[in-house]
Amino acid sequence: MGAYILRRLLLMVPTLVGIMAINFFVIQFAPGGPVERVIAQLSGTDVSATARISGGTSDMLSGGGSSSGVSGAAGESTSSKYRGAQGLDPEFIKELEAQFGFDKPPLERFLGMLWNYARFDFGESYFRDIRIIDLIAEKMPVSISLGLWMTFISYAISVPLGIRKAVADGSRFDVWTSGVIVVAYAIPGFLFAVLLIVLFAGGSFLDLFPLRGLTSENWEAMSWPARIVDYFWHLALPLTAMVLAAFATTTLLTKNSFLDEIRKQYVVTARSKGLNERQVLYGHVFRNAMLIVVAGFPGAFISSFFAGSLLIETIFSLDGLGLLGFESVINRDYAVVFATLYIFSLMGLLVNLISDLTYTWIDPRIDFETREV
Repeated sequence: MGAYILRRLLLMVPTLVGIMAINFFVIQFAPGGPVERVIAQLSGTDVSATARISGGTSDMLSGGGSSSGVSGAAGESTSSKYRGAQGLDPEFIKELEAQFGFDKPPLERFLGMLWNYARFDFGESYFRDIRIIDLIAEKMPVSISLGLWMTFISYAISVPLGIRKAVADGSRFDVWTSGVIVVAYAIPGFLFAVLLIVLFAGGSFLDLFPLRGLTSENWEAMSWPARIVDYFWHLALPLTAMVLAAFATTTLLTKNSFLDEIRKQYVVTARSKGLNERQVLYGHVFRNAMLIVVAGFPGAFISSFFAGSLLIETIFSLDGLGLLGFESVINRDYAVVFATLYIFSLMGLLVNLISDLTYTWIDPRIDFETREV
């Protein structure tokens, strides 16, 4: 097993490099960029998610941008590769390029980025006066809350329901629950979130749940029991919207896994020995049937943690990693975009390894040493 883990860890290096390379060179051909954003702000046409600029860029806009940045001569224009740069001093454009690192060739920038990321040096955000690692750490609790609780609740619903459906396969209960699952899976989570807001969060009907953040403004002054209640009060609607479709796949996976095991010969043998259905189900079938379900838990958590919360965080104004990534793309804050991509990719690769190791922990008969990676 040690050799297998080592091979997987070594393979993560070229995989990470490939992921970063593809996204980096795609960005090179994408329209817009941080320089264009600054130019758009100077011309008053910025439509980014956040309209503030801090740090060195704000100094450049307030200082160089107001005096030497914009040409004051009537009719004077400056040819530039940046859209909307007419009338700006070429030296000012060069200063912007140097500030964002665009004065270097793409390959040099890419290799420098990889070297910094290998040392977990992500630098600072282009448009926020904060280190990226601190920014990610600041947003992490929101996304962890959503991902962890959504995965836990969906498994708590899916596993018992899937087992019950397998035992009652073909019954009326199995049929109508399958109908409910299909309908729930077909409803987009963000659309259901909007419906929940309309019904329960001060829309057209009731005003029972808050619509912003994970905690109330006076959370620090609350007692610990009140804090816990307040925390789950804020999570109720976002989690409901996320769990709606999440439990469907796990439920059907659990059912099909149990059905497959129930039909095997060892189950017939166990029944012939006089064991009752509960003993057969939980003493023999459960461990084998739950192998694929339990081993998929890390992957399910990562999937909900990274991808599933983007729209929900936006709709419910939850300041997590999903909203951070969205705003970073809109704002052309490429430093944050690539840093979060690197961290997400690395964690995804590690979780895939953990999933494989979970298989061997649940069933020691599985041996990855003999499998080609």
